[in-house]
Amino acid sequence: MSDKRLLVVDDVPELGEAVGFLAEALGYECKVTTHGKDFMREYERFQLTAVVLDIVMPEIDGITSVRWLQQKSCSAKVLIASGVNPDYADFAETIGDENGLDITRLSKPFVLKEFSAALAPTPDTVPAIETVREPVNDLLLQAMDQPKLSKGLNF
Repeated sequence: MSDKRLLVVDDVPELGEAVGFLAEALGYECKVTTHGKDFMREYERFQLTAVVLDIVMPEIDGITSVRWLQQKSCSAKVLIASGVNPDYADFAETIGDENGLDITRLSKPFVLKEFSAALAPTPDTVPAIETVREPVNDLLLQAMDQPKLSKGLNF
């Protein structure tokens, strides 16, 4: 098992896969979930070191997940991803910060360099953009029919 493990929860599967692919390029073992319940179940099994949470999701949203992580005394780095009203992300960040979580906020569409910097401990571990651009674009093109995806990744 890798010493860097990322758990992604995003209700757009292709976006979650793209994030996972980028994380793997940074040396992370990665699992992707599309629902808050699956995220919570995998959290218990995966011993994660980082998590990417989509804020706006059906049933169990990112704010609820941040509160849940706080109750679990989560020590993992938490990346909050949001492409909607920034107030949601601000609120989740405030809740997390006030309760001792290591929170980093990314606005969708987030830039690869920002995502990499949030996960990579040193600049030399950040992959060249060209090495991941084509595979990630292929994943994103598969999901172009999904309106939410327009708020995904940006190079």
